[in-house]
Amino acid sequence: MKGAISVVYVLLTDGFEEMEAVAPIDLLRRAGAKVVTVGIGAKTVTGSHGVPLVCDITDENAALDSGLRMLVLPGGPGAQALHKSAFADRAIRFAFERGLFIGAICAAPSLLGRRGLLRGLRATSYPSYLDDAPGVIAVNAPVVRDGSIITARGPGASSDFALCLVEALFGPAKAESVGKAILKT
Repeated sequence: MKGAISVVYVLLTDGFEEMEAVAPIDLLRRAGAKVVTVGIGAKTVTGSHGVPLVCDITDENAALDSGLRMLVLPGGPGAQALHKSAFADRAIRFAFERGLFIGAICAAPSLLGRRGLLRGLRATSYPSYLDDAPGVIAVNAPVVRDGSIITARGPGASSDFALCLVEALFGPAKAESVGKAILKT
């Protein structure tokens, strides 16, 4: 896909964890990805700590066949709304069935686990959120990548998670370059 634009959807609902959403949005855009924030049910969503974010589009106008290469699912209390969203379910299944990258952090890996999509895969999450995920190989690490699935523990791992997403799309050299630019590495 040399020269192709890497489209990334970040799904957001009221109650999203701000650090877990903004770090991937920011670092993926710095790397050159076309990041599209998708508001589930509304164009403006408010994070779990009161920070409003105006999304690029809503789930009503999101097209899954628009060159999508990655889906990012922030955690926080908003992850429960993602569990109930028909669009989020379609997007997760679309990405998984096509082998697209899926990044999920904090409570969001449970979206994959409850659907049985982590069976036989290594993954991490905020403590206890993978307890009911059938067949997952739970790993106690800040960030875990197993094939096209990238999971992370929580807000403290946000920049490492975002850099792992950058590496997945663009390779280690780009992730290192972006990391150096933010004084991470």
